[in-house]
Amino acid sequence: QLQASGGGLVQAGGSLRLSCAATGPAFSRYTLGWFRQAPGKDREFVAAIRYSGHTYYAESVKGRFAISRENAKNTVYLQMNSLEPEDTAIYYCAADSSIILSSLRLYEQYKNWGQGTQVTVSS
Repeated sequence: QLQASGGGLVQAGGSLRLSCAATGPAFSRYTLGWFRQAPGKDREFVAAIRYSGHTYYAESVKGRFAISRENAKNTVYLQMNSLEPEDTAIYYCAADSSIILSSLRLYEQYKNWGQGTQVTVSS
């Protein structure tokens, strides 16, 4: 089970840090991802981190967002800097233990999802 938090309203250029706490065993072996969905749009990949610590980003957030994990706390984070109005969306965390590298950007491949947290960036 995943529980996301940390969303809110921020001005363009500001920062937010999202957290996603997980319950259950073997957290350290999971691939963890963040996705987002804006009104009227499909859910899209934002970032992912493998059990190895390797990270992957959507081009639109590269250099502005950073994903990290703290296995001792069963938590994954998404640090979001230089936020833009286009980043406004509901952000979801996801986890799966058996995603292959070529599939980690595909939301359909993740079996476990958090409830989402709203991020609104004003211009």
